Amino acid sequence: MQKLIIQGGVRLSGDVTISGAKNAALPILCASLLTGETLVAENVPHLNDITTMLDLLQQMGVRINVDSNRTIELTAAYLSNLVAPYEMVKTMRAAILVLGPMLARAGAAKVSLPGGCAIGLRPVDQHIKGLQAMGAEIEIEHGYIHAKAKRLNGAHIVMDIVTVTGTENLMMAATLAEGTTVLENAAREPEVMDLANCLIAMGARIQGVGTDIITIEGVESLHGTNYRVMPDRIESGTFLVAAAASGGEIYLRQTRTDTMDAVLDKLMEAGAAIESGEDWIHLKMNNPPKSVNLRTAPYPAFPTDMQAQFMVLNTIATGTAIITETIFENRFMHVQELERMNADIKVEGNTAVVCGVAGLDGANVMATDLRASACLVLAGLIARGETIVDRIYHLDRGYERIEEKLSALGARIRRS
Repeated sequence: MQKLIIQGGVRLSGDVTISGAKNAALPILCASLLTGETLVAENVPHLNDITTMLDLLQQMGVRINVDSNRTIELTAAYLSNLVAPYEMVKTMRAAILVLGPMLARAGAAKVSLPGGCAIGLRPVDQHIKGLQAMGAEIEIEHGYIHAKAKRLNGAHIVMDIVTVTGTENLMMAATLAEGTTVLENAAREPEVMDLANCLIAMGARIQGVGTDIITIEGVESLHGTNYRVMPDRIESGTFLVAAAASGGEIYLRQTRTDTMDAVLDKLMEAGAAIESGEDWIHLKMNNPPKSVNLRTAPYPAFPTDMQAQFMVLNTIATGTAIITETIFENRFMHVQELERMNADIKVEGNTAVVCGVAGLDGANVMATDLRASACLVLAGLIARGETIVDRIYHLDRGYERIEEKLSALGARIRRS
């Protein structure tokens, strides 16, 4: 099993180019199921989750061509296997996103239930409830969702909770439904907006994108298009925190600021000097960081996917910070690993109290999930001595060439 070996104490400095957003690319790849014409997705990151999704789509009958410029051509003219097997779904919960488009286009789908997740429950009941409201017949047998419908019908759906993949699944299904579908309490994340913009480019009729009420008027068919995936706001935030925690200076290229207001505000509160343009961000840390309180919540509030990274910043910041996690019930599993590195953190329920210390010590640590792995890499970058991060396959699910990008900023990091 591969590990990252990090020699800490280096001030990060330089330029880094941000990759396409995994959480936008995955549903956009699934949107290829909605048409028999070719969908060309540009700026797709090279990640394990992307590879898994492409394998899943290919075994369904989608013809796929990948070039060296991170551009992927997908043609679903003939769907020969309307099944998403457990062997693929268990490694990537986003595979549930094939359910809506496959059912809408082909009239049937068999998708494995996702199973467990280290950071907490991610139920798919909202997906099923919405599709049933649109006229689908759904049964769950032997761990699989069996769905069928001659043609879905528009419906008014009020989701009990804000769910990103639920919103995306139902929005894709509704594009080919007969009549109008209204999704209330819809997710507002930029990645949802990116999918909607891709669907609109394919001929879908969607209004209200970016609000909590999305209206979709079904059409008879969608067509192919070329679409460029948005930059990854979580990768952007991770590199900004890495620079801030190390007292460094960094330029992000091919990024966006309009999706990162909550993160940028907290970085400035911590003492970072930030300038930005349409597709770049410059951060410079002139003084030691100050503690910042955080409360995660659905977009546009502070993202849960940045909680672990900011916890690292708070471990060596001046003062005490209170971090409240409202999205996932098990997303403090990185705390015990940070404590091995001399962090002072106390957890009670969904709240962590972080008291800043003079510095972290290098140690052997183990990643439990994607963002926890990024958190431990950041901790290793600022720690005294050597840190070894184990189980980094989590990292490869969401960060493209992270050690190469960090090395370019001066980090002493290598894979073993």
